[in-house]
Amino acid sequence: MRQLVAIVGPTATGKTALGIHLARHFQGEVVNADSRQVYRHMDIGTAKPTPQEQAQAPHHLLDVVDPDEPFSLGQWLELARAALADIWARGKIPFLVGGTGQYVWALLEGWTVPKVPPQPQWREEMAAWAAQHGPQALHRELALRDPEAARLIDPRNVRRVIRALEVIRSTGSPFSQLRRKEGPGFSYLCIGLWLPREELYRRIDQRVDQMIASGLVDEVRRLLAMGYSCRLPSMSGIGYKEICRHLAGEIDLATAVARIKWETHRLVRHQENWFRRTDPRIHWLRADDPNLSEKAKDLVAAFLLGTKETVGPCAS
Repeated sequence: MRQLVAIVGPTATGKTALGIHLARHFQGEVVNADSRQVYRHMDIGTAKPTPQEQAQAPHHLLDVVDPDEPFSLGQWLELARAALADIWARGKIPFLVGGTGQYVWALLEGWTVPKVPPQPQWREEMAAWAAQHGPQALHRELALRDPEAARLIDPRNVRRVIRALEVIRSTGSPFSQLRRKEGPGFSYLCIGLWLPREELYRRIDQRVDQMIASGLVDEVRRLLAMGYSCRLPSMSGIGYKEICRHLAGEIDLATAVARIKWETHRLVRHQENWFRRTDPRIHWLRADDPNLSEKAKDLVAAFLLGTKETVGPCAS
């Protein structure tokens, strides 16, 4: 039987550490489900597992494309499904780890993604329009055409809003209706990590300070020196866009850091729309539980043995 364990939840809850720990314990392999960690050269600002962490267990779908290469959900799904097939063929267990809800549920629910080729010129026009009128205005346009897609897409994620409009424009159908769910073709256990909001914000702020201390400003400076523009979709992520503004002389570093923290707090609220505490498919564990590792290992062991009454609704 093909089985998969997913580790999900908001940013800064310790998904990476737990995923690696479980992969080592069960001789499994980690599959990245973070939409920013697919980019090469972008390590600190994406909280990518360090080389030392990656050495502890095989990792897949990290450093897949350069920052100036387009990358889509469809591409990620294709790569993820190929990685899973390879892992299962070698008798290993994949551990899907990440906080990009769209990626996680697309894989676990077996989404089919419309194959509409990108239209670069139209995308540039839409991006320029959004820059002039604001991301919210573009998102309102999507809400008029496809309310369900607008509900699921963060208004600040201009790239995804444009993609949804692009598909609607090309097919004449709502983007949300073209995403069919055909089932994943495997069983999965979904473990979610959570913390009270105040504690999570404290962790986020500490991590942002550590990113700055670890050289985030220099990382962005190197990316610019390599020829990667701050206008690229990859550079629109939290941390990179604020440091870009700092390096351009628009804001000082203290302001950039404060905005990174604030934007990350907002990201948590968006992630909670994808990973709801009431979702019966997710078995939630408190991230600061001193017995977290043991509880997670017990869940995984029961799942792999097929002990349904122990795993409960997490098995799908």
